[in-house]
Amino acid sequence: MRKEGKKRRKRKEDKKRVVVSNLPFEGWSPKENPNLQYRGNQIKTSKYTILSFIPKNIFEQLHRFANFYFVGIVVLNFIPVVSAFQPGVSMIPVCMILAVTAIKDAWEDLRRYKADKVINNRECFIYSRREQSFVPKRWKEVRVGDFVQMQCNEVIPADILLLFSSDPSGICHLETANLDGETNLKQRCVVKGFSQQEGQFQPEHFHNTIVCEKPNNHLNKFKGYMEHPDQTRTGFGSESLLLRGCTIRNTEVAVGIVIYTGHETKAMLNNSGPRYKRSKIERRMNTDVFFCIGILFLMCLCGAIGHSLWNRTFEEHPPFDVPDADGNFLPPALGGFYMFLTMIILLQVLIPISLYVSIELVKLGQVFFLHNDLDLYDEESDLPIQCRALNITEDLGQIQYIFSDKTGTLTENKMVFRRCTIMGSEYCHQENAKRLETLKEVDSDSEEWAQYQCLSFPARRTQRPSTMRSQGGAQPLRRSQSARVPIQGHSRQRSVGYCDSVQPPVAFSSSIEKDVTPDKNLLTKVRDAALWLETLTEAKPAKPSHSTTSSIADFFLALAICNSVMVSTTTEPRQRVTIPPPNKALGTSLEKIQQLFQRLKLMSLSQSFSSTAPSDTDLGDSLGANGPITDSDEKDDASVCSGDYSTDGGYRSSTWDQNDILGSGSGASSDGVMEAPDLGLAKPELCYEAESPDEAALVHAAHAYSFTLVSRTPEQVTVRLPQGICLTFDVLFTLGFDSVRKRMSVVVRHPLTREIVIYTKGADSTIMDLLEDPACVTDTDLGKKMKKIQARTQKHLDLYARDGLRTLCIAKKVRDTSSQQAVISEEDFQRWASFRRQAEASLDNRDELLMETAQHLENQLTLLGATGIEDRLQEGVPDTIAALREAGIQLWVLTGDKQETAVNIAYSCRLLSQTDTVYAINTESQETCESILNCALEEVKQFHQLQKPDHKLFGFRLPSKAPPTASGAAVPDAGLVIDGKTLNVIFQGQLEKKFLELTQHCRSVLCCRSTPLQKSMVVKLVRDKLGMMTLSIGDGANDVSMIQAADIGIGISGQEGMQAVMSSDFAISRFKHLKKLLLVHGHWCYSRLARMVVYFFYKNVCYVNLLFWYQFFCGFSGSTMIDYWQMIFFNLFFTSLPPIIFGILDKDVSAETLLALPELYKNGQNSECYNLSAFWISMMDASYQSLICFFIPYLTYKGSDIDVFTFGAPINTASLTTILLHQAMEMKTWTTIHGLVLLGSFLMYFVVSLLYNAICVTCNSPTNPYWVMENQLSDPTFYLVCLLTPVVALLPRYFFLSVQGTYGKSLISKAEKIDKLPVDKRNLEIQSWRSKQRPGPAAEVSQPASHPAPPIPPQDFRTSTPKSSSPPKWRHTEDWMLRKQRGSRECKREDLCLGGPSARPSSGQHLLEPSRTLVPGAHSRGQNDVRKPLSRSSHRRSQSSLTI
Repeated sequence: MRKEGKKRRKRKEDKKRVVVSNLPFEGWSPKENPNLQYRGNQIKTSKYTILSFIPKNIFEQLHRFANFYFVGIVVLNFIPVVSAFQPGVSMIPVCMILAVTAIKDAWEDLRRYKADKVINNRECFIYSRREQSFVPKRWKEVRVGDFVQMQCNEVIPADILLLFSSDPSGICHLETANLDGETNLKQRCVVKGFSQQEGQFQPEHFHNTIVCEKPNNHLNKFKGYMEHPDQTRTGFGSESLLLRGCTIRNTEVAVGIVIYTGHETKAMLNNSGPRYKRSKIERRMNTDVFFCIGILFLMCLCGAIGHSLWNRTFEEHPPFDVPDADGNFLPPALGGFYMFLTMIILLQVLIPISLYVSIELVKLGQVFFLHNDLDLYDEESDLPIQCRALNITEDLGQIQYIFSDKTGTLTENKMVFRRCTIMGSEYCHQENAKRLETLKEVDSDSEEWAQYQCLSFPARRTQRPSTMRSQGGAQPLRRSQSARVPIQGHSRQRSVGYCDSVQPPVAFSSSIEKDVTPDKNLLTKVRDAALWLETLTEAKPAKPSHSTTSSIADFFLALAICNSVMVSTTTEPRQRVTIPPPNKALGTSLEKIQQLFQRLKLMSLSQSFSSTAPSDTDLGDSLGANGPITDSDEKDDASVCSGDYSTDGGYRSSTWDQNDILGSGSGASSDGVMEAPDLGLAKPELCYEAESPDEAALVHAAHAYSFTLVSRTPEQVTVRLPQGICLTFDVLFTLGFDSVRKRMSVVVRHPLTREIVIYTKGADSTIMDLLEDPACVTDTDLGKKMKKIQARTQKHLDLYARDGLRTLCIAKKVRDTSSQQAVISEEDFQRWASFRRQAEASLDNRDELLMETAQHLENQLTLLGATGIEDRLQEGVPDTIAALREAGIQLWVLTGDKQETAVNIAYSCRLLSQTDTVYAINTESQETCESILNCALEEVKQFHQLQKPDHKLFGFRLPSKAPPTASGAAVPDAGLVIDGKTLNVIFQGQLEKKFLELTQHCRSVLCCRSTPLQKSMVVKLVRDKLGMMTLSIGDGANDVSMIQAADIGIGISGQEGMQAVMSSDFAISRFKHLKKLLLVHGHWCYSRLARMVVYFFYKNVCYVNLLFWYQFFCGFSGSTMIDYWQMIFFNLFFTSLPPIIFGILDKDVSAETLLALPELYKNGQNSECYNLSAFWISMMDASYQSLICFFIPYLTYKGSDIDVFTFGAPINTASLTTILLHQAMEMKTWTTIHGLVLLGSFLMYFVVSLLYNAICVTCNSPTNPYWVMENQLSDPTFYLVCLLTPVVALLPRYFFLSVQGTYGKSLISKAEKIDKLPVDKRNLEIQSWRSKQRPGPAAEVSQPASHPAPPIPPQDFRTSTPKSSSPPKWRHTEDWMLRKQRGSRECKREDLCLGGPSARPSSGQHLLEPSRTLVPGAHSRGQNDVRKPLSRSSHRRSQSSLTI
């Protein structure tokens, strides 16, 4: 029992790491220091040393089957009885191939070694007990338990627990760009108990023991506790851990103790590099290599049998059959076996040894041109395409399925505050929507003004990143300079970086995100709410009356407080503002005058827009609001829509303060306390550093209404009110956002009432479940009011989602509505805080305990309102999706957003068409899900029975989109919308087969509310079950698993950091780049490489067959008619360069034609260039050409007395000419390089042959090639044979290519003809082609790049909507009873508003939604929700009659 207890304790201790200070053990024996059991800080990413390079590299190269095969052939050739060539000579080709690869590996490893050396020898400062100070040491000398001092802009040498910060609040700021690419600052805090330190940190006074988890690769997870000498414990987490590779910012000095070092740091544990992926061509090629091995086996078997049969024709042993020392002859069977091995050596070139090296060189060339394509360069972010995987470029041309994230991939991930609802009243911010529409005009004017500001104010000057470096290394680092900072050395100077004028100086702070135009009516109420706040005192707290005034105040306070946003200034973006600003008026300055003129210019632009553009009806009209409503009780449904002009006539924006416009001295400054660098009169405006764009958007929105966040520390947060008063809230606890809770809460003490208040924001699906139940309220009227507010807020949320907005609910918890008492008393809060600290100090079940404590606090909330944030579509997304569709690629969207939001985005980007029939499946029941899938399958099969599917692509492709016949009507496309809960049912209930069968009939698939794991599972399901080539594209950390699961992963370097890019195979900056990347470069890479591989197989088989035919005339003795050196030169020099140039530069179709005709991409999807038939056709062609190249010279010289090498010379020359001309016939593009390479290879053959035959007297005794070529060149017969043989050999291929080019119906053949026409005729042919592909007017209306505008009145629908555009059909299913009734699909609806009486489905519908009608996408260029009766002849928006 004791032993088992010890084992259990040991296992438990193995999960922990115990760290103590190294100072007490300084100068002691290393064995006595308990920390020396941990690894050092020296890193080694190189694989080899000088001694281990040769054996280790050879061992690694032998893992490739072809290399192992050829090394085996070389070893076999050293056996005298089976050798066909000189052993030393046979080693040359293999050694050259291995040497080229070894040199490449050595060069890459040398670069890694030099990088390791630089990193290991960087300097840092370690505390020495002997010196009583921090002394410089190298990184590789850092040990676990050392105390490290870091200064501003230094890179952290190891994973360090923060114990001291020069910041008075114990905060240290990190930039993690070197780790995950994110440029926004992260906050790290000193371990609790160490923040209140006076003076410098004294490491010698540290006598605590640190217990933490073992090293792991979770960057955002870390837990442990610190045990003090009095046995008390203090917990800490990832908020106190400084990770290796990050950079210290905004903190003068930080000191910590080393926890993890070297390869045990989290950064190194995550540095596994991109995973190796095998391309589809490589897998196909390996199969064909085995076919070649089979051919080789048959040829060798034929040689062995032939040798035995030929020997039996002799009655006595022939003179060349030499006996052994005892006079015995080999048995016939053993002789045949030896001849089998000899034939393997002779015909070894059948397996192309140089193919693998050539492929690597070709891919390097393809990547070079890919990287230098200016069309794939994003000027705004200054980023070209990154090719992180060099071995799968050709797979870009064979993609069949694309899985895309939505936020940041299809959209900009620039969150813009659009509208909000407070206490059931909706404020649509109509002028703010107009501002977004005119943003491009405003931005162009702002850029001109910004250029002038750059000349006037050096503090804000910006130049092109390639031409400007900040002057002087001692200047403070600007925010924009850290966007792409390499890991720098540890000099005690501040870093110098690039200043980029294109990028905003702070993440999530572009003009579109910052400049929020306030709603006029709400602005008036906000001022009243701010004045009401002044009336609160500790003796007179706020009454929970659910009044609009108090709720508006709390709403904007929550927007400003409930976040983790840092506050800095524009002039010193890295200088955090922590001191509340004084209440004083701003002085007049030149900068303020400039800003005033700019405001007047912007205001005139908006006024001109308002006077010329028709006013759109906003969402409030659909709710029946006709004007401003002062209280949410006055009407059942309220929507307040007004302009953006304040009462004083000033145009409001988050970067301009109202007091600046008025010039009054009563208000407080909204721009912090920092002074401008040049003019002391100007105040720099505030900058907000947020970790997510959603947080930044909400803070900017609060700032637009003058609830300005002016400073933040871990203990306090200060907000300035519109009248200039600053409120400083004590921050008691912050419950951060996580993907499980889907919410964030901050616990503060109100500075006026001294009450403990909880502000919470989060997803509506989560917050709505945490609200106080109105039925439990004792006051009946108050309960009805609460219920009404919640219902109207939910209705607004649904409308926001339909408009494509991201929604967040805002709530608070302060007092009990029934008892009028504080919900959280001081005693209760202290008790909860004690439990929370215990949970934080726990190592076991820490996450579960933290979740439990959060749930105790986040309940019985009072709903304040909700926000709608717009995430605009990226430029070119609709056109890109349309082109990919035409290319035969299916596009799925896998997102975690709400279903309504995702569907609306799908319509905006043409993923779903107005004429599509959309099936929405939302259920948690396995039986229900199976029934729905069966019914939907039956319905789509009935739709497509009259239309024969085109199985040319793959057996279960989407139904053909070919135009219908004149007698039949067009079959509408289908779309599928499914949520995460239903996906769980499908995966757990083994319904994958039916799900996939349904998706094959669907034009688009949207998976909403899906987790990262579900995203990867969906990708693997399609990749493995359907055997499709898949591509995943995303921009965030939640897309990493999806990116890694696909055949090709593409990361977008966007707003969410670089984690997706770091795990991807290719990285682009815009979704629109995917169009050219796939349709042009993907097609080229596949076409070039596929035809090059086929050519390599053809070339080797053609040449080897010459030796095989000769065996029939030499008694299958294994001898050759070509000198072995000539055979080596043939593959290594004479025919190696042309296919490489062909694989890098050849273009079958121009880029313009490929982009204009996306259907050409199907050539790669169908593997038309390289498949089983193409391989065997090339094998037969090679066999025919080898017969011609052998037997024409044979018949010519038959009966003559020429020697064997003289007979072989014309064969070798004719075969080389034939192979090079074959390559020339395969080339689609002729350039000077192509011509020079082909001509150079041909001339090199003669030059090398003449020199070799002139100097080689006894190279291959007893038969030597001396003067053979010189004699042949003097013989006219030689020239006749070398001219006639290639013509006869290539005549069938030339005839085939001529017929194919004249009468061929393949898409590529037609495109090649079009490409050769003049530009005008080519454009006409392309238009004619496209009109044949899509006859008649296009059904889809071009959608704008942004979300649809608010809907227009119903009477304008007929005039503004094209006749071809009609509302889509919807099949929506939810978790109700299933009815097997069928009938007419027609559903006449007079009102499409939610909850309207006409929303009832007809009895004959197919799939029914019980309570709410889901009506996204009924817009066409700006129409959202349209009231219009539907005629029988038009497409109907219908519900299902299958009710669950």
